[in-house]
Amino acid sequence: CWSHFSFICVCRGFASSSSRNREDSWFKSLFVRKVDPRKDAHSNLLTKNEESNLYKIQFHNVKPECLDAYNKLCEDVLPSIHADKYYPCELVGTWNTWYGEQDQAVHLWRYRGGYPALTEVMNKLRQNKEFTAYRMERGKMLLSRRNQLLLEFSFWNEPVPREGPNIYELRSYQLRPGTMIEWGNYWARAIQYRQRNREAVGGFFSQIGDLYMVHHLWAYKDLLSREETRNAVWQQEGWHEVVYYTVPLIQRMDSRIMIPTKASPLK
Repeated sequence: CWSHFSFICVCRGFASSSSRNREDSWFKSLFVRKVDPRKDAHSNLLTKNEESNLYKIQFHNVKPECLDAYNKLCEDVLPSIHADKYYPCELVGTWNTWYGEQDQAVHLWRYRGGYPALTEVMNKLRQNKEFTAYRMERGKMLLSRRNQLLLEFSFWNEPVPREGPNIYELRSYQLRPGTMIEWGNYWARAIQYRQRNREAVGGFFSQIGDLYMVHHLWAYKDLLSREETRNAVWQQEGWHEVVYYTVPLIQRMDSRIMIPTKASPLK
């Protein structure tokens, strides 16, 4: 009987402790910066509304024997489009995946005029014979390709060219549908912990393509610097709470370590 009584007491104690932990977690969550809960599209709540840029990220899986030729082809064509004011777009960065999917190229473009700028660029490139030839030659080298249209989070810095050499990590998160605002609430607070070493490059969420996708782009000097920087953030008060609350929002996550190509403004 005594052992049974003790077991009941322990269970009640555990339940009480669990209840206190839930209450404590709920109380702490009140201090997370909140997005205004208006009845509005997520994109309007999470971006810089007056100056929102549209981004396109491209993933090209290249035939292994063609990677060098593919890189050379991109180096000959993409910078000229980036530099030509006739096209309202900018090449933010272009990389080869080092760790992750092998023989893969990743390109990130910015369209400062939003969807009209994207349409204008597409229409003009159809008339560009050099670009048409580039696409035909590129097609012979690819196994597959896919892209997404993205918007940038308002609380992240806009990606700007930086000196190298650096390695880049693209961390991609497939969120549970309906959780994008919640993710934005927590990361609006979390980004302050990841600015001290200038590792934060850009944060984006998908509009067309795979939906409820988030991409965080980070820069490090090397893999050791990455490890040291990521370990150091755990020593900052509040970081563990961000992880605790955001992990349940994720369905799937992926990490790529990428090396900039010669054509990349992000070195």
